[in-house]
Amino acid sequence: MPPTVLDLDRGAGAWTALDLIEHFGPIPLSRVVTVPIPGTASEDDAVRLAERGDRLCELVAGTLVEKPMGNFESYLAARLINLLLTFVEPRRLGIVFGADGLMRLAPGLVRIPDVSFIAIERLPDGRVPRTPVSEIAPDLAVEVISPGNTAHEMRQKLSDYFAAGVRLVWYVYPDPREVHVYRSPGQPTVVKHADILDGGDVLPGFTLPLQELFTEPGESKREG
Repeated sequence: MPPTVLDLDRGAGAWTALDLIEHFGPIPLSRVVTVPIPGTASEDDAVRLAERGDRLCELVAGTLVEKPMGNFESYLAARLINLLLTFVEPRRLGIVFGADGLMRLAPGLVRIPDVSFIAIERLPDGRVPRTPVSEIAPDLAVEVISPGNTAHEMRQKLSDYFAAGVRLVWYVYPDPREVHVYRSPGQPTVVKHADILDGGDVLPGFTLPLQELFTEPGESKREG
């Protein structure tokens, strides 16, 4: 059997289970990759896992942490990608990434937004990055909150995004069907199910009635 976090001997730079909980909050330890030993992983390790299709993991403080994503969360992310592309592509505003786009926010810090947007003027020669990990932080980062996410890790992620120059962050909550809009790491604007989400200064003119995002195939919009 592979070692668990609790079995690991603490080597140079390695983390204990207590270290992990203190840094990430009470996340399920099953989300923490144990090889390489937590505290010793590199960006190459994150890329290798992603390329093999084993696990999609973020790199934080030398530790690979799996991105949790359930079926409904994946459905919402896909819906949002489609809605953003419908607005962005005809206007040639930039590019939209899906939930497997690795992004370096700082040395040794790789995040994977569920959806993200980079404005065209920030793309060298207007081309999509070809590197395994994008060196360009997004203008918009979207996280669809899963039950496996902790409030502690999401606060840290928010801080990481804005420190890297992200201008707008959306936290999408499948239940109770609302989006928390951040233009800074402080208090968000809460957009509820019956309200309209807009792109602000990042995507001027983009509007989305949240009912359209959250409505499931068997529902009518009036039922939401």
